[in-house]
Amino acid sequence: MERTNRAVTNRKGKVNARNARGMYIDGNTVKRLQEVPGRKPAASREQSVKHRSTTRTVTAGTQRISRETRRNREKAMSMGRGFVTFLAVVSVAVLFCCVNYLQLKAELTGRIKSVAGLESEWAQLKEENDAYESQVTSEVDLDQIRETAIGRLGMNYPTDSQKKTYSVPSNSYVRQYQDVP
Repeated sequence: MERTNRAVTNRKGKVNARNARGMYIDGNTVKRLQEVPGRKPAASREQSVKHRSTTRTVTAGTQRISRETRRNREKAMSMGRGFVTFLAVVSVAVLFCCVNYLQLKAELTGRIKSVAGLESEWAQLKEENDAYESQVTSEVDLDQIRETAIGRLGMNYPTDSQKKTYSVPSNSYVRQYQDVP
């Protein structure tokens, strides 16, 4: 049986930690590491240099480019009148759309601000109106009004003969144009 004192256990822990990080030792149960591929032989390098020299030739430190390559570059760099006109028209259209969008956005922002101002003014007026209404209703004494109406003015509650009722059929309706006094 193997000794399991502190030193041996600690050593095993370090080895296991190394293996958990992806480091391992080559062996018969572990796949061998792939070796670095070797360089190409000198003969193949000479062939690649010859292939490059067919497209351009190097003379005394300056590069000379073949005619075909030069023509292709010129074609790629040149733009025809039609293409330039098309780009100009598209640019003007995009610029017009951007300016129009910014104007509409500014107008919308202005309207939102004015609506917010009107809403705050409306809320202030409503608050003032509610304050005045509560002040008026608190000053009115309904008992005093009833006593004045019955005592000084001689008013009475209506009798049953003075009350008139009417029935409304279920399929008809009544329009009221004014408040009933």
